Amino acid sequence: MANNLVNGTAARQAGGFLWPLAFAATMAALRPTVAPGQTAVTPGTNLWETAIWHGGQCSPGLAPDGTVYTGTYDGRLLAFTPEGRLKWQFRTDVEIQSAPTIAPDGTIYFGCRDRRLYAVSPAGKFIWTFKTGQWVDVSPALAADGTLFFGSWDRKFYALKPSGEKRWEFPTGGPIVSSAALDSDGVVYFGSHDGRLYALNPDGTKRWEFATRAPIISSPVVANDASILIASVNGWLHAVNPDGSKHWAVHTGGATDSSPALDAEGNIYLGVNHRLCAFGPDGAKKWEYATGDQIESSPALCADGSIVVASRDHCVYAVGPDGALRWRKWLQGNILSSPVIGQDGTVYVSSVYRVHALQGTARLAQTPWPMFHANAQHTGRFMP
Repeated sequence: MANNLVNGTAARQAGGFLWPLAFAATMAALRPTVAPGQTAVTPGTNLWETAIWHGGQCSPGLAPDGTVYTGTYDGRLLAFTPEGRLKWQFRTDVEIQSAPTIAPDGTIYFGCRDRRLYAVSPAGKFIWTFKTGQWVDVSPALAADGTLFFGSWDRKFYALKPSGEKRWEFPTGGPIVSSAALDSDGVVYFGSHDGRLYALNPDGTKRWEFATRAPIISSPVVANDASILIASVNGWLHAVNPDGSKHWAVHTGGATDSSPALDAEGNIYLGVNHRLCAFGPDGAKKWEYATGDQIESSPALCADGSIVVASRDHCVYAVGPDGALRWRKWLQGNILSSPVIGQDGTVYVSSVYRVHALQGTARLAQTPWPMFHANAQHTGRFMP
């Protein structure tokens, strides 16, 4: 694929475009806005922000080298330096809602509403694509051997080799917008609009299914005790034993897109309607913190105990483990994405039209599942 613009036309290859920008005015528009230097930066300070044109709602992915990746409504995967400058953009021309998954070798995997899963190199070059029968809005889970697991709106769940070849597919009774989770044995868990939580062996055979009696649009979490946590749109949070039997269930009081996050003690944090809720390991509710609008974001936990979550009220919140507000930052535009915490404690989040880097207070908590899809690379893999 060409790495430049020739006579204003980008070279096309396999449905994707790479757009390194050629015009100074465009580069100026993409240059991040950096807050004035401070010796002691107040938590929540906007360290930089970068426009993403037509907007987006997918959660950023963070590579080990600090590169920030996010997708947009107009079908571009954007890569930013840790300082917020655009490195490259890869164009699909169709909306991306999938949070990018980043492999140890730097390969970026993401789904798109052109019905495909993409693999793109760390330099922004096309590697391969796999076509399904409908939209792919989920983030693929990445096993230790490089196998990718993901579902589609076509009601099927897929496993792909690292080369993009299909290993197997598994049919369900509804669209799949739930990003899969992998336990330490390689068992794959995901929810479907058919109201079932599925557990599949690595070879694609079914271990069990658990009926929640309502569509599942959030993503499962694997807890320290090997139970699987999942929320359903009828307002219930379920804990399921590894054999597929019910462990416990608690009525949360509302439908949610938010997925749980877990601290080291097994406490569970989840967005429900406009509230950030905390539950004990047994499902008992501990507290709730009310924001000004719906929470579609999944919380991210910091090593100092802060729980960071975003709301449609344009704010990012950091709440302590006691439920008290630690800091809040207003950003321009609704926030539908989940925050990502960097190694230095920086909080990365996308509002509808911008990517932001906010001053945090501590690095990501060292728990098996401290944020959406387990870690900043969104591998969806339980790490005890």
